[in-house]
Amino acid sequence: MKIKIIEREVLNPLGDTDALEIEMNDIPGQIRSLTLIDNTKPGADILLKKINENIPSNKLINIKKPAGAPAADEQIKKARADLAILALGDCGSCTTWLILDAIKLEKHSIPTISICSDIFTSFARELAQSYGATDLRIVEVKHPIAGQSREIIEDKAGSAINQIKKFLKINETEK
Repeated sequence: MKIKIIEREVLNPLGDTDALEIEMNDIPGQIRSLTLIDNTKPGADILLKKINENIPSNKLINIKKPAGAPAADEQIKKARADLAILALGDCGSCTTWLILDAIKLEKHSIPTISICSDIFTSFARELAQSYGATDLRIVEVKHPIAGQSREIIEDKAGSAINQIKKFLKINETEK
């Protein structure tokens, strides 16, 4: 059997940019208002519900948006809170829009945490960096989420919750 191997150069669609560095907003020590942004990917609602049960706040704002599209301006305005948590980046287009929405929220002075599956976390970080958001908070859950039972997704949410609590603890100790 003969195998012909051909090497090809592949261009990174993100490329290098001269984007200005975006400074991330501090998460307050006490979360009085929390926005959960559900991009309607299968299982995102379960992840966010489990996270909400573990992150106390006085006011909850729920926003649903399409996975393959940006959040509308009205949704960005409605998201004004002490913290916005976005889910779920588990494919190319939904990860792209999740990260771009998080960057838009950060530019509107809303601190964010984005949840991506481990397979797409590297891409999410590269995308954020290409837009000047090197320090964008991204937590990961084990891929896949779609097609999994509620129990499996809730179990996977535990990892995200632990990572989110680390972000909150870091900010609490800085005060």
